[in-house]
Amino acid sequence: MTQHYHGTPITPRKVLAQLRGRSFCISFARPDDVEWCHENGQSNMLDNSAFSIWTENMKRKARGEAIVEMDGTFWQGFYAWAERWLTYKTTWAVIPDAIMGDVSANDALIAQWPHGQRGAPVWHMHEPLDRLKRLCDEWERVCIGSSAQFRVVGAANWHHRMTEAMNAICQTGRVPNWLHMLRGMNAARWGYPFSSVDSTDIARNHNRKNNPREMAEIWDGIQCSPFWDRKYVQADLLCAA
Repeated sequence: MTQHYHGTPITPRKVLAQLRGRSFCISFARPDDVEWCHENGQSNMLDNSAFSIWTENMKRKARGEAIVEMDGTFWQGFYAWAERWLTYKTTWAVIPDAIMGDVSANDALIAQWPHGQRGAPVWHMHEPLDRLKRLCDEWERVCIGSSAQFRVVGAANWHHRMTEAMNAICQTGRVPNWLHMLRGMNAARWGYPFSSVDSTDIARNHNRKNNPREMAEIWDGIQCSPFWDRKYVQADLLCAA
């Protein structure tokens, strides 16, 4: 089954209360609901907040404002915050990552992670496929992040790259480990073998869509296959010609 993590904070609290028993994603940047989610949720993921802070920093730069530095001090705070909640065996964390960093920068952040397999590294879609394969060999759970030219989830080049990635790691048809698609709730519909996905759809849209319980039921009912049927991409067709 595919695990669906609903992004928080979800306000007001009476709305969140309607989702008791669901799974949640709690960001280090907005930990408002972390205690409630552990008292009432089924499973929780702790987001390192790199993407949200990176996005906010882009806005700050445009306005000429000081940016938030995600340095060693910042990540030490994340490690300490995560440690308490990782006591729950159904909770796991996204290992710190540099959204637009190179492979060496992201590997260095993984090397500093103090909580072992209770975390999952991020493979960014603009990074080499060899790195994805290496992460899958070393980690029980791997996150996939849409980045750089592949930052728009669902765009044509995004699908092309995701197909390349799945072809690379699922050569026998079986998925080698737990794959989590970041910002990928909608991507669960598209035939990729994700074990889990997350989204802030309910947090952002519950006031103008269906009620939150109905929204969660729809999302949680979308299941991915545990298998991958190899699909040809342009490079395969050129080689076969």
